[in-house]
Amino acid sequence: MDSITTKQDIGHVRIAQEVVATIAGLAATEVEGVAAMSGGLGGGIAEMLGRKNLTRGVKVEVGEREAAIDMNIIVNFGSRIPEVAKRVQENVKRSIESMTGLTVVEVNVHIQGVNFPTPETKEDDRVR
Repeated sequence: MDSITTKQDIGHVRIAQEVVATIAGLAATEVEGVAAMSGGLGGGIAEMLGRKNLTRGVKVEVGEREAAIDMNIIVNFGSRIPEVAKRVQENVKRSIESMTGLTVVEVNVHIQGVNFPTPETKEDDRVR
């Protein structure tokens, strides 16, 4: 497991890359219009995000002081994609920088699909 290590006066602080990816995934799903994270073209585009899959569709590259993030997301139908992508970039950058102290140099958002609402089924009046 890769990690980021910083030296403090009293010891080292080690942050696993998976932690940075989890922060990014959670920050992205907080944005209105994001339906789910996507594992990429071959990774189950229609699979909705569950709490255990926060790193799904997130690739993190970190150095000693900087990080670059690539994210694959699915947006809700009717959402303005450029606005959703911009809000994802801003929220991910702010969250990672405030929680880890790293400088985020880029957040690349890849829209992998659109989530269409499922029509609600009407109850049959004959069956009660």
